[in-house]
Amino acid sequence: MTARSCPAAGRSAVLLVGALLALAAAPAMAADAAAVSAMPWWGWPLALFVVCFLLGIVAVPAGVGGGVLFVPIVAGFFPFHLDFVRGAGLLVALASALAAGPALLRSGLANLRLALPLALIGSASSTLGAMMGLALPADTVQTALGLTILGIVGVMATAKKSEFPQVAAPDRWGVLLGMRGSFADAASGREIDWQVHRTPVGLGLFFIIGFLAGMFGMGAGWANVPALNLVMGAPLKIAAGSSSFILSLVDSSAAWIYLNKGAVLPIIAVPAVVGMMLGARIGARLLTVLKASVVRRLVIGLLLFAGLRALLKGLGIWA
Repeated sequence: MTARSCPAAGRSAVLLVGALLALAAAPAMAADAAAVSAMPWWGWPLALFVVCFLLGIVAVPAGVGGGVLFVPIVAGFFPFHLDFVRGAGLLVALASALAAGPALLRSGLANLRLALPLALIGSASSTLGAMMGLALPADTVQTALGLTILGIVGVMATAKKSEFPQVAAPDRWGVLLGMRGSFADAASGREIDWQVHRTPVGLGLFFIIGFLAGMFGMGAGWANVPALNLVMGAPLKIAAGSSSFILSLVDSSAAWIYLNKGAVLPIIAVPAVVGMMLGARIGARLLTVLKASVVRRLVIGLLLFAGLRALLKGLGIWA
């Protein structure tokens, strides 16, 4: 394949994935109670595997975690109780984070001194979020999920990124916690020294992010990276790498709450995790062909549709 043909191939691949996602969701959108009861026991897990496989392909080039796509789409178009979807969503996000964590630590792109204090705050709040999410009525959580997803769409559509933010001087909390370091940037071939500021603001943001992750069963990579990069001033690669490590701790805490309450069903969680992981492997290979900005617009469109569906379902307008 020539360089000239790559953009066209990328657009075609994105359109194909979008069409397949629409086809996969169509049966769930059209299903009524009779159709659901007529489906064989293996039908919905198989459909879930296919949808998660396609979501995994899209998630990697778009730079978002699988959990943020999984929960609103599966909750909106599959006949599963929201509690089970959120429990599986945490395992989907956790599996992705754990798969990437060791390599990021070895490469120096995940910094423990930066990640651990934030992960501690996020883990505590994710536990609170999980308990509150399981205590509230499903319709209330569904409505709040729709509003949150629409908020995520706004963040993704307007968020900017700075590869190497300028931090003139670290704040006192950043120095006390040792949130600084250096890494070898392969793109520029030089050693990058970094430090952070506005650490108390960052800690407060991660309390909110962890609470949302636990309450809705979503990975919070969409929020971790902007908070680390734009608010605290960590380089983009350090922010992305440390975000994956933070997710592995935050989602583990919330997942135990769902496991303890019996809200994790293997028949939902296993095909979701396997499908997402297999799709992510293909998505990683397609990074050289697909244009990230085009895929990102596709993801924003999917989330916008799924967020509206979740909101209307929670309000009883679109059952």
